[in-house]
Amino acid sequence: MNMQPSEVKALAVELELPVLQPPTLRSEEAQTALGELKADAFVVVAYGLILPKAVLDMPPLGCVNVHFSLLPRWRGAAPVQWAILEGDPVSGVAIMQMDPGLDTGPVLQMVEEPILPDDTSGTLAGRLAELGAGLLPDILDRLDRLTPVPQPEDGVTYASKLTPEDARLDWSLSAEEVRNRVRAFNPRPGAWTRLDGRRLKIWRADLLDEPSSGPPGTLAAVGDRLVAASGTGPLWLREVQPEGKARMPAGDFLRGYGSLLPATLS
Repeated sequence: MNMQPSEVKALAVELELPVLQPPTLRSEEAQTALGELKADAFVVVAYGLILPKAVLDMPPLGCVNVHFSLLPRWRGAAPVQWAILEGDPVSGVAIMQMDPGLDTGPVLQMVEEPILPDDTSGTLAGRLAELGAGLLPDILDRLDRLTPVPQPEDGVTYASKLTPEDARLDWSLSAEEVRNRVRAFNPRPGAWTRLDGRRLKIWRADLLDEPSSGPPGTLAAVGDRLVAASGTGPLWLREVQPEGKARMPAGDFLRGYGSLLPATLS
């Protein structure tokens, strides 16, 4: 339960790089500290806030954002999660020149990355981070010679910030939609439901090509499998986490909680 630095901060400290962590970039103090860096350009990755105009105008080569989507699809705070939620077959990285809008600036380079059937937000974001990091040095080397391309007006979607309540599963949805939600909310905050009045997180689930064993939300043991019914068919829950416990394979759950089944998830 101790506060830990992010991997980025830990590496920066190890390399003896200065680390600034202002709570806002709108204060005069924060803007003065940024100006004293005399940077040619600023690079933003998953910052989550719109930069004030004074900061955007500060570096002579502008501010560059490494955004994890194929703009203009999924502008906003949670592009990786929303791409998986909506069942997109492909995502990618867009490196853009920032303007005062929300991910509305012209694009310097964009590269696609397929979304794999078993991808979670964690695995996809990891690949996109590596992809963006690989593209960035060349972009910065040529920043004063590149011509940014304005984003098209068609195809704009917004990836609004997601909350733990958004991660609550609705078992009346289709099996594919429920599974997409499990994938999208892994690793944070974890898709969840209620079993016997207590929270149960679902970390991995697979589709099953067989009839459901009850109405949506029915949870049952089918042989050695933990199976939940959705609006269109069953899901094999492969890894779960009862409230107050560690993550566990479904087999361990059945051995410890099998007496509760069959039950109804809510």
